[in-house]
Amino acid sequence: MPLIDFSLYLITDRHQTGGRPLSSVVRQSLDGGVTAVQLREKDLSGAELFRLADEMRRLTSDFGARLIINDRPDIALAVEADGVHIGINSMPVAAVRRVLGQNKIIGYSAHAIDEALSAQTEGADFVTFGPVYATPSKMAFGAPCGVKKLAQAAASLKIPVIGLGGISLNNVSETLSASVRGIAVISAVLAAVDPCIAAASLLKKIEEYAQHS
Repeated sequence: MPLIDFSLYLITDRHQTGGRPLSSVVRQSLDGGVTAVQLREKDLSGAELFRLADEMRRLTSDFGARLIINDRPDIALAVEADGVHIGINSMPVAAVRRVLGQNKIIGYSAHAIDEALSAQTEGADFVTFGPVYATPSKMAFGAPCGVKKLAQAAASLKIPVIGLGGISLNNVSETLSASVRGIAVISAVLAAVDPCIAAASLLKKIEEYAQHS
């Protein structure tokens, strides 16, 4: 299984870039140190998503970063992405594994510890867990779980847990105190005036926390 270094995991949403092309914003984010990008554009057609995924593959490869495709194993294979991110309404983990093989990464979006444990048992390589804090993009999943539950999830699982939902420069250290392996962000980078500086600032906080913990 490939090494998972998702200290700063960027999830895309082209509607949060302030009208700027997604590819431009992602390139700046990668330049700032983003280590993995999850392409998550649920409203695109298969053809549109393939074209964008192909572009994202070239971009991430230029920076040595991982590319994870949301919910589409077929497109992930077609563009030679590093893996797929799925959730409770997706194909089962075991079925995705049969499609992808053993050398691709499978991430899982979990919103409860039992769900995360099931994903681990079924063969997921990592989980994003949240929402940790209140955020418009995760309102459908109910109230924020908070850092305490995030820490419980990180302690319960053997696979990496990445905090997700409402994470910003102001609460990075608090999130990392839950012993997670990384943070996932959307608006904190994509909506920033300078995505490169935003990503670099988040990574600096992560590195500072690691040095003092």
